[in-house]
Amino acid sequence: MKKSLKITLLMDLDWVPRDDPQLAGDSTEPLTERHVATALREMGHEVAVVGVGGDVKQIVTALTEKPPELVFNLVEQFRYDRRLDKEVAGLLELLGVPFTGSGTEGLMLCRDKALCKELLGLHRIQCPKFVRLAPEGRIRLPKAMGFPVIVKPQFGDASEGIAKASVVDSQEDLEARVRHVHEQHQQVAIAEEYVEGRELYVSVLGNARLTVFPPRELLFGNSEGAAPRIATDRVKSDEAYREKWKISYGFARLTDEVSRMVERVAKRACRLLRIRDYGRVDLRITAENKIRVLEVNANPDVAYGDDFAESAAKAGITYNKLIDRIVNLALRRHETEW
Repeated sequence: MKKSLKITLLMDLDWVPRDDPQLAGDSTEPLTERHVATALREMGHEVAVVGVGGDVKQIVTALTEKPPELVFNLVEQFRYDRRLDKEVAGLLELLGVPFTGSGTEGLMLCRDKALCKELLGLHRIQCPKFVRLAPEGRIRLPKAMGFPVIVKPQFGDASEGIAKASVVDSQEDLEARVRHVHEQHQQVAIAEEYVEGRELYVSVLGNARLTVFPPRELLFGNSEGAAPRIATDRVKSDEAYREKWKISYGFARLTDEVSRMVERVAKRACRLLRIRDYGRVDLRITAENKIRVLEVNANPDVAYGDDFAESAAKAGITYNKLIDRIVNLALRRHETEW
């Protein structure tokens, strides 16, 4: 591969700092985009940052007037709709521009939580039982399901729209939380079987050959009273909140047998869902060592210090080397596809 490339970093327009649009300053925000831009520049690449809002012509112009050799795609939405992130990838595919991460297939299959679980289930990868609850339909669990369940938006990103109140134990609470999702998020709700167990985040890198990094685990130190039992939006974003409830992240300690099971499931899930270059599988392991896949993330967060980068570091891959591998995976894949 070339030692120096012209790389365009695509990111959500709202996150582009007005006083530092090329992310060349000393600020730490936005975290992921700045970490990636810095790593690319430290490796000798020429980086141009382009913010994506809701203007297709603007994207096309930016990529055709000064054509990059690679796009590092960190876009998570288009016109404030996370379901349209796949359309940005589709535009890059139409333009024939090589870009990092999953394409339209992977983004679509992973974004739709119901479709993702249905596809995995067809291939005998166990997921929690669930039901879609549309605004115009009845709010009721099927006979095969019982309480407690977790209520979440069908197209939410990570823990978006998930709070302690998302875990419900009664019909009354179910109806209230489903209506909350309908009204606040303007989406179909999913009621998903609550699975008691250890929560793991499994990072996967590669295409033809997949590497599974040491899994990270969300550790719930205080499980009494009103303590959260799931990875809520606040658990993920609020350090003081985690300290209050003694919640932390660490590397999972697994037996060799369970480790092999986790690795096998993670690889199968990524292949089935058309994950490209890198992805993350979130799952729970029950007391009986049964694996239940919660969701699969195409283009997960690759900020320095986040779970993906931490798992790579545990495997001996520095942050800059991780970003370099993602770049090279995308370039090699593009060569074979075209």
